[in-house]
Amino acid sequence: MTSEGRRDRLEDVAAEIVEPLRRYLARRTDAATADDVLADTLLVCWRRIDEVPDDALPWAYGVARHCLANAERGDRRQRRVAGRIAVVDPPAAATTPPGAAGDAADDAVGEALAALPASDAELLRLWAWEQLTPSEIAVVLDVTPNAVSIRLHRARGRLREELRKIGVGAGHEGSTEGRKP
Repeated sequence: MTSEGRRDRLEDVAAEIVEPLRRYLARRTDAATADDVLADTLLVCWRRIDEVPDDALPWAYGVARHCLANAERGDRRQRRVAGRIAVVDPPAAATTPPGAAGDAADDAVGEALAALPASDAELLRLWAWEQLTPSEIAVVLDVTPNAVSIRLHRARGRLREELRKIGVGAGHEGSTEGRKP
C-alpha cells in the first residue's frame, strides 16, 4: 500500500473509531489519560494499518484496552517511585507537623541563611542538606578541598552570628548536658 493509501485508510478508520473509543476510555479513566490513550491507540493503528480489519472498532477496542493497561502500569510505577522517594526524603510538612517546635527553628535557619552572602548559603546547603564532604563540594564549586574547608569554617561562623542576632542559639551551644554544675 502506498503512503497516500495508508493515510487515506487511517483517515477512514479514525473517522469510524475515534468517538466510540473516546466514550469507551472516558468511562474507564480520567480525561487526560483518556486523551493520551486515544492518541496511543491511533498511533498503533497508523503503525499497523495493514493489519486493521474491515470492522476496525472491535480491534481498536482491544488496542485501546492494552494501551490503557500500559498507561495504568506506568501510573502505578510513578506512584511507587514517589512513595519510595517520600520515605527516603520525606517532605518537610510530613516530618514536622504544623505548629510543632521545629517550625520556628526552621524559619530562623532560613532567615539566617537568607542574611548570608549567596556563596556562603550555598556552601552550607551543600554541606548540611546534601551531606557532601569538602572534597565533593570542591568538585561542585570547582575549587580545592582546602579552600572549601576554609570557606566552610568561615560560613559556619557567619551563620552562628546570624542566628545569635535573631535570638536563636546555634545547635549545641545552648545545651548544658554533660556539664558539671
